[in-house]
Amino acid sequence: MKKPVVIILIALFSIPFIAPAQTNQDHVPIDFVKIQAGTFIMGSPVSETSRQRDEVQHQVIVGDFYIAKHEVSQDDYESVLQKNPSRFKGPNLPVENVSWFDAIIYCNARSVREGFTPAYTIRDTEIIWDHESDGYRLPTEIEWEYACRAGTSTAFNTGNNITVNQGNYDGNYPYNRNPKGQYHARTLPVMSFKANAWGLYDMHGNVFEWCWDQYNLNNSSGALDGALYSHAVIRGGSWYSEARFLRSANRASAAHSTITSYIGFRVVRSIL
Repeated sequence: MKKPVVIILIALFSIPFIAPAQTNQDHVPIDFVKIQAGTFIMGSPVSETSRQRDEVQHQVIVGDFYIAKHEVSQDDYESVLQKNPSRFKGPNLPVENVSWFDAIIYCNARSVREGFTPAYTIRDTEIIWDHESDGYRLPTEIEWEYACRAGTSTAFNTGNNITVNQGNYDGNYPYNRNPKGQYHARTLPVMSFKANAWGLYDMHGNVFEWCWDQYNLNNSSGALDGALYSHAVIRGGSWYSEARFLRSANRASAAHSTITSYIGFRVVRSIL
């Protein structure tokens, strides 16, 4: 049995009680994709434009898991927690203005609602991830990049460029001197653009997505050692980002309590 991962936090949580709902665990959940186990090269080659020093390439192994087809929408979030903190309002827009802590609370509350074992034990000053849980959780950084790439090794899962017709970002700042494009200056409905090869939407742009991992400049493997760093990993870029921040290998971070209109999240579930 894998040992639980403990992250020490200075925060207090409360999770509303929500009656369980019936689910079918024998099939891929609705609006999720089953990602098959495999290996891939994480990070970016030294030749990639806008590459950062924390993107050192290395091979990693990934297990099976389920991942949501799209970012958690405002309708999803409100149906579980009965509130909507987002700046840009709309049921099909991604929820934003949510901290890493808020995402953890949502995962546990949704797990309880749907009859799964919560992934996280939340105490006064710590969070413990139960690796044996079948409940909702945040993706690890490895899982996120593996799912984003969907078998590609290029700067984006769209190839070596991305246009404003392929993702929601600030078109005034295109990638690698490509032509400028439209800037919406806000979030767009989830699934507004074509999915990647594995059926996942908005892995590039719209909102950055919280990952479970704590950011460490010298650790891009996605592994956790139980220590709390000052920031958590966010991935994928956003409506507010320059195109270079949408790259599959780009690693960004934010303080756990950060609340902003350009960070949201998507959820995954372990396959035991």
